[in-house]
Amino acid sequence: MKTLICTIEVRAPASATWELLTDTRRWHLWGPSVTAVECSERFIGPGSVGWVRTVIGLRVPFRITEYIAGRRWCWEVAGIPATGHRVEPLGPDRCRVVFEVPFLAAPYLAVCRLAGERIRRILEEENRGP
Repeated sequence: MKTLICTIEVRAPASATWELLTDTRRWHLWGPSVTAVECSERFIGPGSVGWVRTVIGLRVPFRITEYIAGRRWCWEVAGIPATGHRVEPLGPDRCRVVFEVPFLAAPYLAVCRLAGERIRRILEEENRGP
């Protein structure tokens, strides 16, 4: 399937970025289309399943369809292939977040851009220290 990508560089370790991207308790902090998550696992892994509540109030099921620890995960939402999420290390305290969006969902790139900005803000504030 053809995909489009949205990338953003973050001044944070790849491991911290991966932790944020896989922590279901924090998805609502950076995901503009997610208001809540129900999942038996706090951190997703291969085959994780659960429910997300969207900003328009819909509660839809999700399933993790691809998972490479520390690097990439993809999911289906309501049975439809959705975004892929990648973390690419660029150094000890820098990485790139990449969102992969199915070609037919190209307008969703704007949502991913906002998500990337939120991820950067969260992680750079956490890494700033006292």
